[in-house]
Amino acid sequence: MYQELMQEVIVNKVGGRFKLSALMQKRLVALNRGARPLVDLITNDPMEIVIAEVMQDKIYLDASGNLAVTDASATVTTTPAKAMTEPTDGGPSLGDAM
Repeated sequence: MYQELMQEVIVNKVGGRFKLSALMQKRLVALNRGARPLVDLITNDPMEIVIAEVMQDKIYLDASGNLAVTDASATVTTTPAKAMTEPTDGGPSLGDAM
């Protein structure tokens, strides 16, 4: 089990267990579809990458519940809901995952 998930720090950082779960699921889908990691880790485990991104405040859920990314210059780029739901690789859409 991932030690960070057993601590309340990561849950409080996101705003609750439900939001953490939703954020992690959306980011895992993005990574599995080819998105680049936002942290430098020597691992191929996408779950470790997502946990590190959350702990380093690289990703969060915006007010609409969409995955949002904070870039290095402190500006925020949100992923449009349409792009998150339409598969580009012939795989299932996010709607199928929920």
